[in-house]
Amino acid sequence: MVFYLNQMQKSEYNPLPLVAPLFIFAVAMGFLEAIVVVYIRELYYPEGFAFPLKLMKSTFIGTEMVRELCTLFMLWAVAYVTGKSFMRRLAAFLFLFGVWDIFYYLALWLFLGWPESLLTWDILFLIPVTWTGPVLAPVLCSLVMIALAVLLEYLHTQYGVKAPEKNAMWLFLAGSLLIVVAFVYDFASIIIGGNYLSQFFTLTENQNFIKEMILYVPGRFQWELFTAGLILISTGVYPLLKKIE
Repeated sequence: MVFYLNQMQKSEYNPLPLVAPLFIFAVAMGFLEAIVVVYIRELYYPEGFAFPLKLMKSTFIGTEMVRELCTLFMLWAVAYVTGKSFMRRLAAFLFLFGVWDIFYYLALWLFLGWPESLLTWDILFLIPVTWTGPVLAPVLCSLVMIALAVLLEYLHTQYGVKAPEKNAMWLFLAGSLLIVVAFVYDFASIIIGGNYLSQFFTLTENQNFIKEMILYVPGRFQWELFTAGLILISTGVYPLLKKIE
């Protein structure tokens, strides 16, 4: 992937490629996030991370949510200063996110020898509920993000495209939503099935919910939903490819 501010005939200057500093930033963030997780697992999973989950303090969970939000804000901020157009900022964000997530797992494997395989289950995110899934799933998402970032940047620099078409964006959003549903399916089922929805903002204080949470062991990932999401995103790429002469 090559990030340039524009073609020579469309710009008054020819800046250095941005891909190297973006890549370095994303890799560093991935390692930094992994280091934080190393410390957390030493506290709660000294014998090695595995389901069922260990009970954490509610304040600790809240702190983790803030850390996750800060990570997203950092990626967005770097993507925002990468360029002036929506297309370039979106491409940069997708590239950063994809590289960051892949190197996060690579760093965990280097530090802890974990995950044992791409089918090892992990806690992926905590907002608004816990996301779970095999490591393979977020890695596939990251690869798709990087590939889409390459395409968006190419369309921007070579054809002057400022933003994806609306129909492509809707397909991207719909596909992303299905993937999110696949990740949160298990914990959302616990919340809805246990009639905890009305107590959503106090779940960490609900003893019945906590008991269910610490007994939860992943069974079967919703690969159908996940695959359908990837297909929708891939379908959204078609109108973008039509722009390439």
